[in-house]
Amino acid sequence: MPQPPPSSPSSRRAFSTRQIPCPHATCNRWFKTLPGLKRHQSSLHNFTFSSDSTNVTAHHRPPSQPAPGTTRDYHETLTVSDKSADDWGPYGDKLRFETAEFIFQNAEMSGGEVDRLCELWGRSLQSDSGGALPPFTDHKELYKTIDATQVGDVQWDSFSLKYDGERPSIGDVPPWMDIPYDFWFRPAYRLVERLLSNTDFDGEFDYVPHRDFAGENEARCYENFMSGDWAWTQADRIAADPSTHGSTFVPIILGSDKTTVSVATGQNDYWPVYLSIGNIHNNVWRAHRNAVEPLAFLAIPKAAKKYTDNPLFRRFKKQLFHAAMTRILTSLNAGMTTPQLMKCPDRHFRRIVFGIGVKGPDMAVTIGPYIADYPEQVLISGIVQNWCGRCLAFPNDLDSGGAPRTKEFTHALIEELPLGVIWDEWGVDANIVPFTHDFARADIRQLLAPDILHQLIKGTFKDHLVEWVGKYLELEYGKAGAKERLADIDRHIASAPPFPGLRRFPDGRGFSQWTGNDSKALMKVYLPAIEGHVPDDMVCTFRAFLEFCYIVRRNVITDDTLDELKDALQRFHQYREVFRDLGVRPDGFSLPRQHSLTHYEALIRLFGAPNGLCTSITESKHITAVKKPWRRSSKYNALDAPQFPGPVPAARNTAGNFEAVEEENEEGGNLEEDESAGIVDERPGLAHSNVVLACRPARNRAKTSHALAIELGIPSLPSLITHFLSEQLHPESQPTRSGLLPFTGPIKIFNSAIATFVAPSDPSGIGSMRHEHIHAVPSWRRGLARYDCVFVSTDDTQEGMLGMEVARVYCFFSFIHTDGETFPCALVHWFDRIADVPDELTGMWMVAPSFLDDGSHNLAVVHVDSITRCAHLLPIFGKENVPSVVHCHNSLDVYRAFYVNRFADHHTYELTS
Repeated sequence: MPQPPPSSPSSRRAFSTRQIPCPHATCNRWFKTLPGLKRHQSSLHNFTFSSDSTNVTAHHRPPSQPAPGTTRDYHETLTVSDKSADDWGPYGDKLRFETAEFIFQNAEMSGGEVDRLCELWGRSLQSDSGGALPPFTDHKELYKTIDATQVGDVQWDSFSLKYDGERPSIGDVPPWMDIPYDFWFRPAYRLVERLLSNTDFDGEFDYVPHRDFAGENEARCYENFMSGDWAWTQADRIAADPSTHGSTFVPIILGSDKTTVSVATGQNDYWPVYLSIGNIHNNVWRAHRNAVEPLAFLAIPKAAKKYTDNPLFRRFKKQLFHAAMTRILTSLNAGMTTPQLMKCPDRHFRRIVFGIGVKGPDMAVTIGPYIADYPEQVLISGIVQNWCGRCLAFPNDLDSGGAPRTKEFTHALIEELPLGVIWDEWGVDANIVPFTHDFARADIRQLLAPDILHQLIKGTFKDHLVEWVGKYLELEYGKAGAKERLADIDRHIASAPPFPGLRRFPDGRGFSQWTGNDSKALMKVYLPAIEGHVPDDMVCTFRAFLEFCYIVRRNVITDDTLDELKDALQRFHQYREVFRDLGVRPDGFSLPRQHSLTHYEALIRLFGAPNGLCTSITESKHITAVKKPWRRSSKYNALDAPQFPGPVPAARNTAGNFEAVEEENEEGGNLEEDESAGIVDERPGLAHSNVVLACRPARNRAKTSHALAIELGIPSLPSLITHFLSEQLHPESQPTRSGLLPFTGPIKIFNSAIATFVAPSDPSGIGSMRHEHIHAVPSWRRGLARYDCVFVSTDDTQEGMLGMEVARVYCFFSFIHTDGETFPCALVHWFDRIADVPDELTGMWMVAPSFLDDGSHNLAVVHVDSITRCAHLLPIFGKENVPSVVHCHNSLDVYRAFYVNRFADHHTYELTS
């Protein structure tokens, strides 16, 4: 009988559901087969991390766990939930929940597509299962089930505001005066409850303001928000009321950022306001794990062109914002005056207070910092454009500084001086009363959070320094000469070798629509690209600025770090004078975003490390809160559509409700999650990096050491393996390579290895961990070869680059020794340091490929355990133009000297400093 074709049902592999759970304590994944579970464990949980100390202090112990030897007696009423672990609410069971989550949140199917899927699903069940029904019959049942979700549901509400000021007595009344403006919002109080009850934050949440000190000199350490002086000062004020003793202070953090969802179809702008709480750790904010909630959508008043510059209309728009914010935050008043009982991430109930002073007529309430870019800071703080929102520095000489702006001083100005004088000489718009006026202890001028994205990355780097380089080249060489040199700079950028997580620029930096990620990626490779085309002082300007940026992004900032920060800022101000001297900035550098750098030291002391409080966390929320719902809407009155806040239940509008249902069922061990590329959600504590080979060996590659030697063109490979094996088995002896028999056994080749490490300053999982793939493959994505470079630990007694060597990996492989032990290895080509100190101009270490006396490559076989992670090398181009044949895949072969790119990411910056 002929065999059925592969597509026939009889040849299909039997279907199996995921039945095998991962036994790891913090993992909820399930697998169909044991090999699948084994591959998952080897790649994600096979860590050999070690702590620096066997004595784990209470600081590193999850708050929900008692100290060793301590017995904890839990409250019988407030900490016990009677909810069953398999209670899936309106979904009924796990299958219906996961189906709804996949269709609505992951696949984002339309109603018609849902109906078609349900029909096909139902027909398959009727033929195979005797009339069984699919999880949902159509999209109406799906939406009805989602709308019935109560867990995590915070309903949207709306109100309207309208102009009620003076109207013109002569002529037509401007239409904008008669239009009611709609505002959609959710009760801030309920959102705080929702954030506090998110068990995903357990272990990443501070319940008490604290001050950390480290080292023999007890240097102050600033990390998460609650480690700053602002939270400590507020706690002192709260403690003035004895009734608040024992309460948990929850600072309210706000942020707003206008966004445009479509340019081609007209002006489709939305103005979301977001809310978070200061107890959440910075790494959770950066991991974008529902630590920021959409609070409101503000109205954006628009008028005909003849009214847009009307002072009355412009004043009304500002007043409308502050009036709306006052009303939106009304629900927080209860928590400002009386402690509220709320469930916390560790599943315990605590008395929560948002901010309170002494009871009685001196009662004082406050809110926390506000995250916004400079245009919104102008609006929020009621200042005049080009002035600083935090100090009284004059706009034509911002860097000379000025006294801090305060609420009391601003009120005194308004009482004593004419409005015009206040506007011109003090930079205050006296017609605006900030919404924080109702919070007696809140001074918005001192609550403006640092903004790394707009002040440093998009502002100072992209809009200022990069543009100034172009202007300098044009002044120095003319338009034609500038284009030629900019084209060569683009070739420098395009020839940067691949690196995990590094965005490539195949055409250089010549693109019109810049994003924040584009600017971040360009910062990593721009410094060596301009060397040779601009004066050394310009290179030093970029180096000082990049060092400032990378210091600011550190997860923990100490007093010593702040000294480094001040030094980098001083050097930046010193070297940027070259732009003034050469005519690029003849009027100086009085720019609000550059001036903001002078406030970073004070802001770090107030609010902790600024890598959490940044508009990047609000801009990332635009995707789920604004852009995706808009794309799924009819594009007409989108705020009234089911995907946006409107007259439908909120469960269908917020993806966080699916996570809320998952949290309720975590204890039952019923869920699995897919890991995002580059992110690992583990909490290893103090840890080192770990490298493992890929899950599966490569196909159609050599099977023996001799065959691999022929494939790679390295005849000495068997001897190198034998030398490595001897070092592993007899580490105390020093055998000579000539006296050893070459290894001839079978091997397995792998095209990549996975490095897992703690990188709290880079995008990472909740436990600050991420992983990257190190490639050594003869054809990358069906193209040219890719052989990545790595850091190899060679001396544990030294720190930084002095304890590591740079090498290029030509092959990953493993073999089994006669005693059954498996050795995972890498064949590497060593690089030598050109000097014992970094380059004075760029601050980067310089290396060159290492060769033996006979001119052959200096090769070695090393254990993968000695590899720390990927290293990124950038060619030292010199003053000659880059040939057209050079590209990112062969630049490591063409050039003979390289910079070790310390700016590849923040973990590399720390590693090589």
